[in-house]
Amino acid sequence: MEMENSTLIKEFILLGLPHAKDMTIPLFILFLFMYVSTLLWNLMILIIITGDSRLHTPMYFFLFNLALLDIGLSSVTVPKMIANFMAVRKVISFSDCFTQLYFYHFFGSAECFICTVMAYDRYIAICHPLRYNKIMNKRFCLQMSAGTWLTGTIHSMIHTGLTLRLPLCKSNFIEYFFCDIPPILKLACSSTFVNEAMITIDIGIAVSGCFLLILISYGFIILAILRISSAEGRRRTFSTCASHLTVVIFLFGPISIIYMRPQSVHSVDGAVAVFNTMVSPMLNPIIYTLRNKEVKLALQKLRGRPMISINA
Repeated sequence: MEMENSTLIKEFILLGLPHAKDMTIPLFILFLFMYVSTLLWNLMILIIITGDSRLHTPMYFFLFNLALLDIGLSSVTVPKMIANFMAVRKVISFSDCFTQLYFYHFFGSAECFICTVMAYDRYIAICHPLRYNKIMNKRFCLQMSAGTWLTGTIHSMIHTGLTLRLPLCKSNFIEYFFCDIPPILKLACSSTFVNEAMITIDIGIAVSGCFLLILISYGFIILAILRISSAEGRRRTFSTCASHLTVVIFLFGPISIIYMRPQSVHSVDGAVAVFNTMVSPMLNPIIYTLRNKEVKLALQKLRGRPMISINA
């Protein structure tokens, strides 16, 4: 369907979802289960941290933010995708499409920044434990949290605005299961050089910068751990970082695959985006609870079970 410009486009047709009837119901059930699990696990984290005063510390304050962002990132794309599984016409309106694009990049970029702040928190806790409470004070934590949400807003506004300015006249078919920048750029009938340059510059610098700061933080952490004399001490110290490292890999891996490659290579982006929007937000709270004694104790308290010593 040819169109003169984007003002004539009232809706987009999403082509990224499987159309085979024998796949529709199983995928609908699977994705619905994963989305509900994401909501329940992350809501559990929010309730546990809010309800247990022992978890009112900087690390869990940032984990609280991460849980909120995971709920937002998953909720931006997954409900519409699940609904479209059962729809005859898999469509999304023009306004909903760009709203989805805005919030997807907002929550996604904010997660990058919150993970960087969490790495800095671990660095201070391990490398400067005596100064931890002075550095990671309430005011500083609030500033870091506000900065995370603000930078996510600025990042998303830039890319949404740049994408909205493009005349879209090739078609209204999006070869993806939700609205994102790369598939929308394919519909433009004018130069997308500025958009692609901003993806490379903004996303590249932001992602690379955050990842570099995380690497630097963990470089100092590893040096501090190696100076610990006992093997048990090294193991216990590193265990406080293992969950965060896993979350970092799950977050930065998909982002690098989708946005930090030539725009002509997108054969695996659909599967990677599913991991980024569904699997990672579902696994993050599980990762933080499986080996975390403080969270387990708080969960036991929430369930009304007898409490055991955290040092046991």
